[in-house]
Amino acid sequence: MLKFNAAAALLAAGLLAATTAPSFAADAKGDWERPNGASKIRISSCGGALCGKLIWLRDPRNDTQNPDTSKRSRPLLGVQIVQSMKPTGTDGQWKGKVYNAEDGKTYTGFIKLTSANKLKLEGCVMGGLICKGETWSRVK
Repeated sequence: MLKFNAAAALLAAGLLAATTAPSFAADAKGDWERPNGASKIRISSCGGALCGKLIWLRDPRNDTQNPDTSKRSRPLLGVQIVQSMKPTGTDGQWKGKVYNAEDGKTYTGFIKLTSANKLKLEGCVMGGLICKGETWSRVK
């Protein structure tokens, strides 16, 4: 007859959770929607990193805030806004650059898959002291 060992069961559950949690980062690839529903971004591999480009805009427009004046007439659709995200080694977090078309600036950025269908994106200034972000939802 087998005896139930609560400590062993908790240890097994903890090991299972520890081995499955980081796998979220590998699943960050796919299509994501911003909380306001104004755009969709496709995250995919790009040279050993993750990148994301705009694949849908509710109100298509040009990149009018870009600091490079030669790019201000280009459509935002197709622009890479998540750039060169590489694993930080911290709990499924990735670090790279984020282009914000609303102000035309590129920030230090972080992404982290918080669940199978939620991706947190942050853009930071001052070496990461001040960050602002939002949580995107996976498009089904």
